[in-house]
Amino acid sequence: MSDDEAVTGPGTTRRALVLGAGAAGVTLALAACGGEDPANNSGGGTDDGSGGGSAGPTAGSAGPGPLGKSDEIPVGGGKIFAAQRVVVTQPEKGTFKGFSAICTHQGCPVASVDGGTINCTCHGSKYSIEDGSVKNGPATRPLPARTVNVEGDNLTLG
Repeated sequence: MSDDEAVTGPGTTRRALVLGAGAAGVTLALAACGGEDPANNSGGGTDDGSGGGSAGPTAGSAGPGPLGKSDEIPVGGGKIFAAQRVVVTQPEKGTFKGFSAICTHQGCPVASVDGGTINCTCHGSKYSIEDGSVKNGPATRPLPARTVNVEGDNLTLG
């Protein structure tokens, strides 16, 4: 009887035992790699074609609710509400726009609103404060719009 045919238990060869253990290890390794990357769970997807996360509010993002006062948003600029993952801009006096605060390139949060653009400092992408369109790559897709309501001097996320 060869080593490959040596019986390690009733009816089980050493080769079958080694192959079975290897298959179990591969299965565990693949299961560990199958988790979702929270950095890409932005609802807006990523430029790598993966489609990103889910639609609607997720952990770390808020649904409808208060944001702040309209006078906190400068004309020609904006403000990032990180907890709600939204950026609100005021391109013209009295006109408020809302966009996702998550860059469509690789899911980084945007860092500032300056010079008429919403800016992601991870890779240099810039978006228009007027419509969220890409002004400077590497992003290729606009920031998704978010509904912002003005009730008196209060801003709410719709």
